[in-house]
Amino acid sequence: MTVAWTPHRFTGGLLALDTANTVVLRGDTERTFDRFDDPGEIARFADAASGFRAAELGDRRLAVSSPVAIAPIVLSIRETTDRLFRGAVSKGAVSTADLPEFLRACADGLAAGRTEIGAPGRPFGDPATPIAFEAALAVSALSLLRDDTVARLRICPNCTWLFVDRSRNSSRLWCDMAVCGNRQKASRHYRRRMAANEVRNA
Repeated sequence: MTVAWTPHRFTGGLLALDTANTVVLRGDTERTFDRFDDPGEIARFADAASGFRAAELGDRRLAVSSPVAIAPIVLSIRETTDRLFRGAVSKGAVSTADLPEFLRACADGLAAGRTEIGAPGRPFGDPATPIAFEAALAVSALSLLRDDTVARLRICPNCTWLFVDRSRNSSRLWCDMAVCGNRQKASRHYRRRMAANEVRNA
């Protein structure tokens, strides 16, 4: 199944979180599914992310050499990122027990990328040349370790996606108000209406 990589798919706030969110409805054993089950979607996701995450990437395009070849590295970074930072949301801090696997996954992504990063104002390197998706994913994931970012991580109560709350008073509840927020409001309205009907019919 080909995915339409719309703005809603990129509501995590950072490339690493958007990638973690390619597993839909984590924890729901009956409805969860992985958008990267088809490795070809990795290339399409990277192409869309080059636009949606241009500010984070410093306008450096993401390149995918072979979706099948890089899939194990991408999935390893994705899963260790989700585990580490989903835990950080619930505990309020990063668990050192989950760090070694996360760091190894990121190291694999960086080693495969063979590029230069970290110039002043250019954490992802020279925008004139593409960067391997797995290397950029590792850089984005490692940036989440900043304490000010960890403190702003949230889990959407509707879809369970991870996102960074950049609101002024850190009060953002939904990954996307137009999608998840409205769904929750519609669901509450429906429940209230059904409860009122039950009272009237009692």
